[in-house]
Amino acid sequence: MALHPVDPDAPAFTRRFVNLADARLGAQALIASDDFFADKQRMLNPEPAQFIPGKYDDNGKWMDGWESRRKRGPGHDWCIVRLARPGMIFGIDLDTSHFTGNFPPSASVEGRDAQHAESTADGDWFPLLPAVNLSGNRHHYFPLDGARRCTHVRVNLYPDGGLARLRLYGVPEFDATPDSDGLVDLVSAMNGGTVVAANNEHFGMASALLLPERGVNMGDGWETRRRREPGHDWCVLALARPGTIEAVEVDTAHFKGNFPDRCSIQAAMVAGGTPESLVTQSMFWPLLLPEHKLQADHQHHYRRELLQLGPVSHVRFNIHPDGGVSRLRLRGRPA
Repeated sequence: MALHPVDPDAPAFTRRFVNLADARLGAQALIASDDFFADKQRMLNPEPAQFIPGKYDDNGKWMDGWESRRKRGPGHDWCIVRLARPGMIFGIDLDTSHFTGNFPPSASVEGRDAQHAESTADGDWFPLLPAVNLSGNRHHYFPLDGARRCTHVRVNLYPDGGLARLRLYGVPEFDATPDSDGLVDLVSAMNGGTVVAANNEHFGMASALLLPERGVNMGDGWETRRRREPGHDWCVLALARPGTIEAVEVDTAHFKGNFPDRCSIQAAMVAGGTPESLVTQSMFWPLLLPEHKLQADHQHHYRRELLQLGPVSHVRFNIHPDGGVSRLRLRGRPA
């Protein structure tokens, strides 16, 4: 099962940005007013929420998410989450999957920029998402302007109930700390690399290419459907910072009967434009990596094969003709 399932109704920000509330990336639920029925950490699980009929624990029905007990007095429940990395939030998904008679009727989200200390219930909080109405067993998507830096968020449930998943899609701050060879992964999601567009994400989103570490299974990568017509599949990526790419890694981890036959990379320095115009322009960008054969379940490293283009800001990653790739690393020096 994909860690980041493709929801046909999801807005573009879920495909473009990284989920800063992903526990796998380091996000943590620090404190909650109440998590009697379901542990607060569960709502940060990157996998889709599950419902297991007949599963109970000592406190009642086991639910995959954060769930507080029924409130019998004034006030409301809340939970404070430390983001995987400080950044700007451009979209929120409040997911109540499988919560039907126990979802909160309303919720809001606040942010905090804590420079040096852990965030507690007290602090300088500012509104990110005002109180909104929620329904049971569905995703609730809300775009944000990404205007303020956040290190923590506080989720408020009015008055109580369960939230299956909290997803905060944004751009983390750029980390210029180089590897031992002096290079930085310029396209890493944890540095602020983003997906501009992809022609197909049937089995897995292109944003998985930019995640840290190796993929955990075949669902943790970008995978297109089987192509039944001429051509090839592609995605356009924006680097976290413009720079000169000196080393490329294409990792087909776990893709064995469905890896692409070949790949190639085009790149350019681009100023301005919309996603639609960038897709059109990308067809004519010069090659950074000419077509190379790929192997199943293998890390492919390229250095001498790269053509000298100088600083670039965007790349077009082509897979020929289709298939799945787990990770893409574009390591270089920021311009």
